[in-house]
Amino acid sequence: MIKILKNTQIVNENKVFEGHLVIDNERILKICKTEDDLSAFANAETIDLSGKMLLPGVIDTHVHFREPGLTHKADIFFESRAAVAGGITSFMEMPNTNPPTLHLENLQEKKQLASEKSFANYAFYLGVSNENIDEILKINPSEYAALKLFMGSSTGNMLVDDENSLSKLFAEAQKLIVAHCEDETTIRNNTANYQAQYGDDAPARIHPLVRSEEACFKSTEKAIAFAKKYNTRFHIAHLSTAKELSLLENMPLESKRITAETCIQYLWFCDEDYDRLGTKIKCNPAIKTSKDREALRQALKTGLIDTLATDHAPHLLQEKMQAYFKAPSGIPLIQHSLNCMLELCEQHIFSVEEIVQRMCHAPAILFGVEHRGFIREGYFADLVVVDKQAWTVDSSTILSKCGWSPFEGVRFNSKILCTFVNGSVVYENGVFAEKPTAKELRIKN
Repeated sequence: MIKILKNTQIVNENKVFEGHLVIDNERILKICKTEDDLSAFANAETIDLSGKMLLPGVIDTHVHFREPGLTHKADIFFESRAAVAGGITSFMEMPNTNPPTLHLENLQEKKQLASEKSFANYAFYLGVSNENIDEILKINPSEYAALKLFMGSSTGNMLVDDENSLSKLFAEAQKLIVAHCEDETTIRNNTANYQAQYGDDAPARIHPLVRSEEACFKSTEKAIAFAKKYNTRFHIAHLSTAKELSLLENMPLESKRITAETCIQYLWFCDEDYDRLGTKIKCNPAIKTSKDREALRQALKTGLIDTLATDHAPHLLQEKMQAYFKAPSGIPLIQHSLNCMLELCEQHIFSVEEIVQRMCHAPAILFGVEHRGFIREGYFADLVVVDKQAWTVDSSTILSKCGWSPFEGVRFNSKILCTFVNGSVVYENGVFAEKPTAKELRIKN
């Protein structure tokens, strides 16, 4: 069935232009600059988008949907609905579930769950442990999004700290390695010091001191040294400090072997927000200073940092509201990340073209996602319609299963009106499609 999205402001490949989009079933058939170009499609269903922006669907390469094993706080059905309501049409999910995704059978189980439940296109990481290196290196790389390496412990402890295992992994990996970089010894020493100082009454504002700049830099420097030694394709997850930027090189993305991601929380919040939000914004790595935030914003603008993700990681509110040392790390972010970036665009911090570059184009290029991430003829019609409408986040609008958000009370000036996945409307003005149309992502790198 052919549809026409008419009179829209298309944002794509560093351009914003008025035009029309023709969709034929799952894919983009034609991008038209004038109405005369639509004459061959006189009988098509037409949707008039006058005054509204049309973006490629966002590809979030870093999420935790908690299924299997932790479905009391999140699952693929609820989190993928929150994703498409936020303009995210594809996600890549991390391996620290229960059981962790350390073996091919765990990976296949997740794929089966997603094929039945997901509203957004999906791919899954394969996790690395000290014990499974030989096994994962034998698995066909086309089966998974990338290899996830934890060089610092986080939710679902999969810490890899054996030097021989790290050397073997970096030397022999045939797929992109994505790493959580925090030095475990530094964190343990800092934890012991602050526990001795505060006991059970530690304030949340010590989190960036416990999971410190030093812990991040030391681990990232070590991982990059491994990657350079073996010429491994390596991606730093959720970079959070200005100091780590000194380890990166700015060159065209297609030429890089070492790349980096930051996340929405590090661009929106800073350490001044701990006194207001407490453990609600406790995440690993920790949210750092306003100077770090400004440096990360600039690095994302210039391309020194390549991609923007969410590290969406829900926990129940009662879990988060425990004392600092007991509260788990992780924040539900996927529904509001595009809204946050569009708000920073309103504040003239980013342009909408830069947002699309870092949230849509760059993830597709870096991970090798086939036929997605751009508005191009022949590509899948993963699309987001955005309007200039002011609205305020409250509990009634939150779609993640955990039921809360650090953005409650925040007023946004842009609204996601409609999301297409594979050419079908899956979300429109608060209403979801009866059946998902999602597919497993084809990843060629």
